[in-house]
Amino acid sequence: MSQVEDCVNIINQSAKNFKPQVGLILGSGLGQFCDNIETQASIDFDQLPGFPIAGVGGHAGRLLFGQVGKTNVVVMQGRAHYYEQGKADVMAVAIQTLKAIGCSSLVLTNAAGSLLKEASPGSVMLIRDHINMTGVSPLFGAESNKRFVDMSNAYNPSLSNSMRSAAKSNGITLHEGVYAWFSGPQFETPAEIKAVKTLGADAVGMSTVPEVILARHQELPLCALSVITNYAAGMSETALSHEQTIAFASKAADTVEHLLVSYLNSQS
Repeated sequence: MSQVEDCVNIINQSAKNFKPQVGLILGSGLGQFCDNIETQASIDFDQLPGFPIAGVGGHAGRLLFGQVGKTNVVVMQGRAHYYEQGKADVMAVAIQTLKAIGCSSLVLTNAAGSLLKEASPGSVMLIRDHINMTGVSPLFGAESNKRFVDMSNAYNPSLSNSMRSAAKSNGITLHEGVYAWFSGPQFETPAEIKAVKTLGADAVGMSTVPEVILARHQELPLCALSVITNYAAGMSETALSHEQTIAFASKAADTVEHLLVSYLNSQS
C-alpha cells in the first residue's frame, strides 16, 4: 500500500469519510484563519506517513477538516520548504493526498517580499505567474510522460477571477504580480532582487512553486496569494528577518481571513 493510500485510510477513519471541495495551504502566520472553520476533525502531520514535518515558526503542522460557510474544506496549517532538507518534492504526498480525498481545487498562501513600492508590508498580492529561480523541480525522478507538465495558466484564470471578485466585494486592495521562488533559507541579496525585477518579478519567496508544479501534475486547478511581509532586499533600511515575516503576516491576517472566507463562500 502506498503512503497516499495509507493517508487516505487514516483520514477516512478520523474525518468519517469527509469529502472536501477545496484544499488550502496556509503560509507563515496565517493560522488565525482556522477560527472560521466549523471543524469536524484534526490530524497532525506526524500521524500521516509521507506528510512533511513543519519545522518553521508560524507553521502548526496540522490538517483540519470542516466547513467555511457551505463549502467543505481541508486546511494544511503549515507546509515544509525545500530549504529544510533539500527535497523539492517534500510536499508531494500531501498534494497527492488532497487530490485523493476529493479536493477539486486548491488555494495556496505564502509570505513574500515585495518588489513593488505600492505593495507595502501588510498588503496582499494575487499571484498571476511565477519564475523558478532554483533550477530544481519536485518532479525530478517522476516517471511516464505525465511528468512533462504544461505550466501555462498554472494559476487558474477562473479561480483567480473569483479571488478578484472576493476582494472587490470586501473593499480589499488586491495587488497582482509574478512570484519568484528562491531556495532560501537566506534572504536574497540586493543584486538578486535587481536581477529578478529585470526578469519581471513582483514578489519573492521560498515556497509555493513546488506545490504549484505538484498540483499541476495532479491536474488540480489552483489560485495563490502572497501576504507581503517586507520590502525585498535593497528597497528598505529595515533588516530582513523571519520575526518580521511573522509580525506582518499576523497584521495582514484579518484581510486574508475576509478574502478567503468570501472566496470560499463563492465556491459552494
